[in-house]
Amino acid sequence: MSAHGDAGTPVTARAALFDLDGTLIDSEPRSRALWRRLFAGHGIECGEDMLAGFSGRRSREVIEEHLPRFGRHATADQVRQELTALNGEPDLPPVRLVPGADRLLERLRRYGVALAVVTSGGRTYADGHLTRCGIAGHFTTVVSAEDVTHGKPDPEGYLLACRRLGVAPGEAVVFEDSAAGLQAGRRAGARCFAVGQAARTPALRRLADRAVEDLAQAPVAGPTDTDASRRRTGTGTAG
Repeated sequence: MSAHGDAGTPVTARAALFDLDGTLIDSEPRSRALWRRLFAGHGIECGEDMLAGFSGRRSREVIEEHLPRFGRHATADQVRQELTALNGEPDLPPVRLVPGADRLLERLRRYGVALAVVTSGGRTYADGHLTRCGIAGHFTTVVSAEDVTHGKPDPEGYLLACRRLGVAPGEAVVFEDSAAGLQAGRRAGARCFAVGQAARTPALRRLADRAVEDLAQAPVAGPTDTDASRRRTGTGTAG
């Protein structure tokens, strides 16, 4: 797959599947601060390279991977409970909607595209942020960490979202900002857009069909987008 196609030619899709963190909401500063706080509380060094490896993955899998560093008596449940408690601290960076996300969601719904979120976060986390950012009502379904056995880069979450929406993966587009997420979308058989940091990173752009830094400009057309249909078939009239 290549991100070097004609960015102006719309991709027609019946469904659009969105990652949450870093794709729809700008939660990366908060997430990194939270992980640093967790590890620092146990005297564990946590650098940028290590944090980058957490992107797009479920917290459960990250904790299990690093559990031996928390001491011989630590359990994954205890560390997860500690992470949850830290997430409630008031001095963490705020979470905001990614610029352009609301305009893209409104446009896709207007043109008959079914929408879903596929996140590595938990259900309560996802629902809370979608509601606070005012976009929860756009989505037909949310696939969260509790809904799958295998997290990204496994395609299970995206395949489940397609089943819930009643569309084939080849009829869907995926929006992702991480390597794990783009790999999951590709393995599901969907067309992938690299967004956010991924759109600015050559190695991640190569995992996608397209790359867009501004979600509002994403060239996606829905089943009822007649203007896009005319552009693709060349039947539009010159003004």
